[in-house]
Amino acid sequence: MPIPRLRSLAVALILLAAVVPGAPPATAAGPSYVALGDSYSSGTGTRAYLADGSACQRSVYAYPSLIASARGYALDFRACSGATIADVITTQLGALTPATAYVSLSVGGNDASFAAVLTECAKPAWMSNCNAAIDRARSVIVNRLPASLASLYGQVRARAPQASVTIAGYPRIFNGEDCNAATWFSPQEEARLNATADLLNSTTAAAAAAAGFTFRNPTTAFTGHAVCDDVEWLNGLSSPVSDSYHPNRAGHASGYVPLLGGALTGSHVDVTAATVQAAELSAPALAGQQARHAAQDARITPKEFVAPDLKSPAARAAAARAGVDLTDPASIAHADSVAEARQNGHRSD
Repeated sequence: MPIPRLRSLAVALILLAAVVPGAPPATAAGPSYVALGDSYSSGTGTRAYLADGSACQRSVYAYPSLIASARGYALDFRACSGATIADVITTQLGALTPATAYVSLSVGGNDASFAAVLTECAKPAWMSNCNAAIDRARSVIVNRLPASLASLYGQVRARAPQASVTIAGYPRIFNGEDCNAATWFSPQEEARLNATADLLNSTTAAAAAAAGFTFRNPTTAFTGHAVCDDVEWLNGLSSPVSDSYHPNRAGHASGYVPLLGGALTGSHVDVTAATVQAAELSAPALAGQQARHAAQDARITPKEFVAPDLKSPAARAAAARAGVDLTDPASIAHADSVAEARQNGHRSD
Protein backbone atom coordinates (compact mmCIF):
# COMPACT_ATOMS: atom_id res chain seq x y z
CA MET A 1 0.00 0.00 0.00
CA PRO A 2 1.52 3.42 -0.94
CA ILE A 3 2.56 5.76 1.87
CA PRO A 4 0.32 8.86 1.92
CA ARG A 5 2.01 12.06 0.65
CA LEU A 6 2.02 13.83 4.06
CA ARG A 7 3.50 10.83 5.85
CA SER A 8 6.15 10.51 3.15
CA LEU A 9 7.07 14.19 3.55
CA ALA A 10 7.42 13.82 7.31
CA VAL A 11 9.75 10.86 6.93
CA ALA A 12 11.87 12.82 4.45
CA LEU A 13 12.17 15.77 6.82
CA ILE A 14 13.26 13.50 9.67
CA LEU A 15 15.94 11.93 7.51
CA LEU A 16 17.10 15.34 6.31
CA ALA A 17 17.43 16.64 9.87
CA ALA A 18 19.67 13.71 10.69
CA VAL A 19 22.25 14.79 8.12
CA VAL A 20 22.00 18.59 8.12
CA PRO A 21 25.29 20.09 9.33
CA GLY A 22 24.93 21.64 12.78
CA ALA A 23 21.97 19.51 13.83
CA PRO A 24 22.25 18.17 17.40
CA PRO A 25 23.98 14.79 17.36
CA ALA A 26 21.74 11.80 17.93
CA THR A 27 24.06 10.43 20.59
CA ALA A 28 24.04 10.10 24.34
CA ALA A 29 25.47 12.87 26.57
CA GLY A 30 29.24 12.95 26.98
CA PRO A 31 31.11 11.35 29.88
CA SER A 32 30.04 12.46 33.34
CA TYR A 33 32.24 15.14 34.93
CA VAL A 34 31.52 16.30 38.48
CA ALA A 35 33.23 19.48 39.70
CA LEU A 36 33.43 19.64 43.49
CA GLY A 37 34.91 22.14 45.89
CA ASP A 38 35.10 25.78 46.87
CA SER A 39 35.37 29.23 45.27
CA TYR A 40 38.60 28.43 43.43
CA SER A 41 36.63 25.81 41.48
CA SER A 42 33.27 27.60 41.29
CA GLY A 43 34.81 30.61 39.58
CA THR A 44 34.56 33.37 42.17
CA GLY A 45 36.58 36.24 40.75
CA THR A 46 35.41 35.92 37.13
CA ARG A 47 32.70 38.58 37.58
CA ALA A 48 29.80 36.65 35.95
CA TYR A 49 27.82 33.95 37.74
CA LEU A 50 25.04 31.49 37.03
CA ALA A 51 21.53 32.58 38.01
CA ASP A 52 20.95 29.34 39.90
CA GLY A 53 19.34 30.75 43.05
CA SER A 54 22.45 30.26 45.17
CA ALA A 55 25.36 32.28 46.52
CA CYS A 56 27.84 29.75 45.12
CA GLN A 57 29.18 32.07 42.42
CA ARG A 58 29.45 29.39 39.76
CA SER A 59 30.82 30.73 36.50
CA VAL A 60 31.01 29.41 32.97
CA TYR A 61 34.46 31.04 32.85
CA ALA A 62 35.76 28.75 35.60
CA TYR A 63 37.99 25.84 34.69
CA PRO A 64 35.33 23.11 35.17
CA SER A 65 33.00 24.71 32.62
CA LEU A 66 35.84 25.41 30.18
CA ILE A 67 37.20 21.85 30.37
CA ALA A 68 33.72 20.35 30.02
CA SER A 69 32.98 22.57 27.01
CA ALA A 70 36.29 21.75 25.34
CA ARG A 71 35.79 18.02 25.79
CA GLY A 72 32.02 17.70 25.42
CA TYR A 73 31.62 16.31 28.94
CA ALA A 74 28.33 16.31 30.82
CA LEU A 75 29.16 18.65 33.71
CA ASP A 76 27.53 18.56 37.14
CA PHE A 77 28.87 21.82 38.56
CA ARG A 78 28.56 21.38 42.34
CA ALA A 79 31.54 23.50 43.45
CA CYS A 80 30.37 26.36 45.65
CA SER A 81 32.02 29.46 47.08
CA GLY A 82 32.54 29.12 50.83
CA ALA A 83 32.55 25.32 50.87
CA THR A 84 34.58 23.55 53.54
CA ILE A 85 35.48 19.88 53.58
CA ALA A 86 32.37 19.18 55.65
CA ASP A 87 30.23 21.12 53.13
CA VAL A 88 31.60 19.10 50.21
CA ILE A 89 30.72 15.90 52.05
CA THR A 90 27.20 16.94 53.02
CA THR A 91 26.10 18.96 49.97
CA GLN A 92 28.17 17.84 46.96
CA LEU A 93 29.15 14.18 47.11
CA GLY A 94 25.62 13.10 46.20
CA ALA A 95 26.48 14.04 42.61
CA LEU A 96 28.97 11.15 42.38
CA THR A 97 27.92 7.75 41.06
CA PRO A 98 29.71 4.62 39.81
CA ALA A 99 29.21 6.06 36.31
CA THR A 100 31.11 9.27 37.07
CA ALA A 101 34.12 9.42 34.76
CA TYR A 102 35.89 12.60 35.92
CA VAL A 103 36.10 14.50 39.20
CA SER A 104 37.93 17.72 40.03
CA LEU A 105 38.16 19.20 43.50
CA SER A 106 39.70 22.12 45.40
CA VAL A 107 39.06 22.42 49.12
CA GLY A 108 40.83 23.27 52.37
CA GLY A 109 41.27 27.03 52.15
CA ASN A 110 37.99 27.71 53.92
CA ASP A 111 38.78 25.15 56.62
CA ALA A 112 41.87 27.25 57.36
CA SER A 113 39.70 30.41 57.33
CA PHE A 114 41.90 31.95 54.64
CA ALA A 115 39.41 34.72 53.80
CA ALA A 116 39.39 35.78 57.45
CA VAL A 117 43.19 35.66 57.54
CA LEU A 118 43.40 37.94 54.48
CA THR A 119 40.85 40.26 56.08
CA GLU A 120 43.02 40.55 59.19
CA CYS A 121 46.29 40.98 57.32
CA ALA A 122 44.88 43.67 55.02
CA LYS A 123 44.36 46.01 57.99
CA PRO A 124 47.07 48.26 59.40
CA ALA A 125 49.04 46.41 62.06
CA TRP A 126 47.95 48.86 64.77
CA MET A 127 44.40 47.48 64.49
CA SER A 128 45.13 43.83 63.67
CA ASN A 129 47.42 40.88 64.28
CA CYS A 130 48.23 39.23 60.96
CA ASN A 131 50.82 36.87 62.41
CA ALA A 132 48.39 35.45 64.96
CA ALA A 133 45.80 34.86 62.22
CA ILE A 134 48.36 33.10 60.04
CA ASP A 135 49.51 30.97 62.97
CA ARG A 136 45.94 29.80 63.60
CA ALA A 137 45.52 28.88 59.93
CA ARG A 138 48.79 26.94 59.86
CA SER A 139 47.75 25.04 62.99
CA VAL A 140 44.52 23.94 61.32
CA ILE A 141 46.37 22.88 58.17
CA VAL A 142 48.91 20.81 60.09
CA ASN A 143 46.72 19.33 62.80
CA ARG A 144 43.26 18.96 61.29
CA LEU A 145 43.39 18.91 57.52
CA PRO A 146 45.22 15.61 56.92
CA ALA A 147 42.55 13.49 58.61
CA SER A 148 39.70 15.54 57.14
CA LEU A 149 41.06 15.29 53.61
CA ALA A 150 41.70 11.56 53.99
CA SER A 151 38.08 11.05 55.01
CA LEU A 152 36.77 13.15 52.12
CA TYR A 153 38.98 11.49 49.53
CA GLY A 154 37.96 8.05 50.75
CA GLN A 155 34.31 8.94 50.28
CA VAL A 156 34.96 10.33 46.81
CA ARG A 157 36.62 7.08 45.74
CA ALA A 158 33.88 4.95 47.28
CA ARG A 159 31.17 6.83 45.39
CA ALA A 160 33.05 7.12 42.09
CA PRO A 161 35.28 4.02 41.99
CA GLN A 162 36.25 4.33 38.31
CA ALA A 163 36.63 8.11 38.07
CA SER A 164 39.76 10.03 37.14
CA VAL A 165 40.15 12.35 40.15
CA THR A 166 42.30 15.49 40.03
CA ILE A 167 42.88 17.72 43.05
CA ALA A 168 43.62 21.41 42.45
CA GLY A 169 45.90 23.38 44.74
CA TYR A 170 46.02 27.10 45.48
CA PRO A 171 48.35 29.68 43.90
CA ARG A 172 50.52 32.13 45.78
CA ILE A 173 48.49 35.33 45.79
CA PHE A 174 51.21 37.91 46.37
CA ASN A 175 54.44 39.08 44.73
CA GLY A 176 55.95 41.00 47.67
CA GLU A 177 54.36 44.39 47.09
CA ASP A 178 50.96 45.93 47.88
CA CYS A 179 49.87 48.24 45.07
CA ASN A 180 46.46 49.03 46.56
CA ALA A 181 46.13 52.17 48.67
CA ALA A 182 43.25 50.66 50.65
CA THR A 183 45.11 47.60 52.03
CA TRP A 184 48.19 47.28 54.24
CA PHE A 185 49.87 43.99 53.35
CA SER A 186 53.58 44.24 54.15
CA PRO A 187 56.23 42.26 52.22
CA GLN A 188 56.80 40.11 55.33
CA GLU A 189 53.08 39.40 55.67
CA GLU A 190 52.79 38.55 51.99
CA ALA A 191 55.72 36.14 52.30
CA ARG A 192 54.07 34.37 55.24
CA LEU A 193 50.71 34.22 53.43
CA ASN A 194 52.40 32.68 50.38
CA ALA A 195 54.23 30.20 52.62
CA THR A 196 50.90 29.24 54.16
CA ALA A 197 49.50 28.55 50.69
CA ASP A 198 52.57 26.35 50.10
CA LEU A 199 51.86 24.49 53.35
CA LEU A 200 48.25 23.96 52.32
CA ASN A 201 49.40 22.61 48.95
CA SER A 202 51.95 20.20 50.42
CA THR A 203 49.42 18.93 52.95
CA THR A 204 46.81 18.44 50.24
CA ALA A 205 49.31 16.79 47.89
CA ALA A 206 50.24 14.22 50.54
CA ALA A 207 46.60 13.36 51.19
CA ALA A 208 45.87 13.12 47.47
CA ALA A 209 48.83 10.80 46.89
CA ALA A 210 47.72 8.55 49.73
CA ALA A 211 44.27 8.29 48.12
CA GLY A 212 45.70 7.56 44.68
CA PHE A 213 44.51 10.89 43.26
CA THR A 214 46.43 13.30 41.05
CA PHE A 215 47.39 16.63 42.63
CA ARG A 216 48.24 19.69 40.56
CA ASN A 217 50.11 22.57 42.20
CA PRO A 218 49.46 25.93 40.49
CA THR A 219 52.39 27.78 42.08
CA THR A 220 54.67 27.65 39.03
CA ALA A 221 51.88 28.30 36.53
CA PHE A 222 50.82 31.47 38.37
CA THR A 223 54.35 32.80 38.94
CA GLY A 224 54.52 36.26 37.37
CA HIS A 225 50.74 36.62 37.52
CA ALA A 226 50.13 37.38 41.20
CA VAL A 227 48.30 40.38 42.58
CA CYS A 228 50.17 43.56 41.51
CA ASP A 229 52.11 41.80 38.73
CA ASP A 230 51.91 43.39 35.28
CA VAL A 231 49.56 40.64 34.05
CA GLU A 232 47.39 39.53 36.93
CA TRP A 233 45.67 36.16 36.94
CA LEU A 234 44.51 36.87 40.47
CA ASN A 235 42.35 39.80 41.54
CA GLY A 236 43.53 42.21 44.18
CA LEU A 237 41.03 44.31 46.09
CA SER A 238 38.04 44.32 43.75
CA SER A 239 34.47 45.40 43.26
CA PRO A 240 32.49 43.45 44.23
CA VAL A 241 34.74 42.76 47.21
CA SER A 242 33.84 39.05 47.14
CA ASP A 243 35.87 38.75 43.91
CA SER A 244 39.04 39.86 45.70
CA TYR A 245 42.02 37.48 45.94
CA HIS A 246 40.59 34.90 43.55
CA PRO A 247 41.59 33.84 40.03
CA ASN A 248 40.13 35.97 37.25
CA ARG A 249 39.08 34.66 33.85
CA ALA A 250 42.67 34.55 32.61
CA GLY A 251 43.67 32.66 35.75
CA HIS A 252 41.18 29.93 34.92
CA ALA A 253 41.66 29.83 31.14
CA SER A 254 45.45 30.24 31.06
CA GLY A 255 46.35 28.94 34.51
CA TYR A 256 44.06 26.23 35.79
CA VAL A 257 42.80 24.71 32.53
CA PRO A 258 46.27 23.85 31.12
CA LEU A 259 47.37 22.71 34.58
CA LEU A 260 44.41 20.42 35.26
CA GLY A 261 43.07 19.52 31.84
CA GLY A 262 45.71 17.01 30.86
CA ALA A 263 45.77 15.32 34.25
CA LEU A 264 42.00 15.07 34.39
CA THR A 265 41.20 14.11 30.80
CA GLY A 266 44.41 12.44 29.63
CA SER A 267 45.43 15.06 27.06
CA HIS A 268 46.14 18.78 26.90
CA VAL A 269 43.09 21.06 26.87
CA ASP A 270 43.17 24.32 24.91
CA VAL A 271 40.77 27.18 25.60
CA THR A 272 39.77 28.66 22.26
CA ALA A 273 37.16 31.25 21.33
CA ALA A 274 34.87 28.35 20.43
CA THR A 275 35.44 26.81 23.87
CA VAL A 276 34.44 30.03 25.60
CA GLN A 277 31.40 30.44 23.35
CA ALA A 278 30.27 26.89 24.09
CA ALA A 279 30.71 27.51 27.81
CA GLU A 280 28.67 30.71 27.60
CA LEU A 281 25.89 28.93 25.73
CA SER A 282 25.76 26.27 28.45
CA ALA A 283 24.86 28.81 31.15
CA PRO A 284 21.04 28.40 31.09
CA ALA A 285 21.25 24.61 31.28
CA LEU A 286 23.84 24.68 34.05
CA ALA A 287 21.81 27.21 36.02
CA GLY A 288 18.67 25.10 35.74
CA GLN A 289 20.58 21.99 36.75
CA GLN A 290 22.09 23.59 39.85
CA ALA A 291 18.89 25.42 40.85
CA ARG A 292 17.57 22.03 41.92
CA HIS A 293 20.20 22.03 44.68
CA ALA A 294 19.55 25.56 45.95
CA ALA A 295 18.29 24.35 49.32
CA GLN A 296 21.47 22.35 49.87
CA ASP A 297 23.67 25.18 48.68
CA ALA A 298 21.99 27.58 51.11
CA ARG A 299 23.54 25.58 53.96
CA ILE A 300 27.01 26.73 52.91
CA THR A 301 28.09 29.88 54.71
CA PRO A 302 29.91 32.40 52.47
CA LYS A 303 33.48 33.13 53.56
CA GLU A 304 34.44 36.44 52.03
CA PHE A 305 37.26 38.91 52.34
CA VAL A 306 36.24 42.15 54.06
CA ALA A 307 38.08 45.31 53.05
CA PRO A 308 39.58 47.48 55.79
CA ASP A 309 37.28 50.25 57.02
CA LEU A 310 39.20 52.98 58.83
CA LYS A 311 35.96 54.83 59.50
CA SER A 312 34.51 52.04 61.62
CA PRO A 313 34.17 52.45 65.39
CA ALA A 314 36.70 49.64 65.90
CA ALA A 315 39.26 51.41 63.69
CA ARG A 316 38.72 54.74 65.41
CA ALA A 317 39.17 53.14 68.82
CA ALA A 318 42.34 51.33 67.71
CA ALA A 319 43.70 54.54 66.19
CA ALA A 320 43.11 56.40 69.42
CA ARG A 321 44.98 53.75 71.40
CA ALA A 322 47.90 53.84 68.95
CA GLY A 323 47.99 57.61 68.64
CA VAL A 324 47.17 57.51 64.93
CA ASP A 325 45.80 60.53 63.08
CA LEU A 326 43.29 58.99 60.65
CA THR A 327 43.33 62.12 58.52
CA ASP A 328 47.07 61.77 57.88
CA PRO A 329 48.25 58.93 55.59
CA ALA A 330 51.82 59.31 56.87
CA SER A 331 50.65 58.81 60.46
CA ILE A 332 48.68 55.71 59.46
CA ALA A 333 51.68 54.23 57.58
CA HIS A 334 54.20 55.01 60.33
CA ALA A 335 52.03 53.44 63.02
CA ASP A 336 51.53 50.40 60.79
CA SER A 337 55.32 49.90 60.49
CA VAL A 338 55.89 50.35 64.21
CA ALA A 339 53.12 47.95 65.19
CA GLU A 340 54.23 45.29 62.71
CA ALA A 341 57.83 45.47 63.93
CA ARG A 342 56.61 45.01 67.47
CA GLN A 343 54.51 41.98 66.49
CA ASN A 344 57.38 40.44 64.51
CA GLY A 345 59.62 40.83 67.54
CA HIS A 346 57.23 38.66 69.54
CA ARG A 347 57.16 35.83 66.98
CA SER A 348 58.74 32.56 68.01
CA ASP A 349 59.62 31.42 64.46
